[in-house]
Amino acid sequence: MGWRERQHEETYSDAEVEARLLEELPHWYLESGWIRRKYKTSGWKATLMVVNTVGHLAEVAFHHPDLTVSYAFVIVKLMNHAAKGITNKDFELAKKMEEVIMWQPGLEGGSLEGTPDDPRFKYIKYDKT
Repeated sequence: MGWRERQHEETYSDAEVEARLLEELPHWYLESGWIRRKYKTSGWKATLMVVNTVGHLAEVAFHHPDLTVSYAFVIVKLMNHAAKGITNKDFELAKKMEEVIMWQPGLEGGSLEGTPDDPRFKYIKYDKT
């Protein structure tokens, strides 16, 4: 059965998780039964904004990650506790986090300019593409 046919609570094998991460979430990785992502920030204020964003998205989704929070980074760990493994819920929440946290409105060409390229206003350390 392919990942597109899975039910919400069905778990993935490690090989399936790694293949799907490579295809859909290249900055996430599998470690010790969790999918993980480290978001690098410019400092404490930005870290708190990331934590609050993750908290909001997780609460709305009613799927709750484990977090490691430090001065200039946040590590997000997702695993479906009820299913005891990685499920579609984990992938869907990870995608939403990527979409919101890594959003760069200045690249879209609209009215929203995005954060200026100035150290005083740095927020997220965006991944190199």
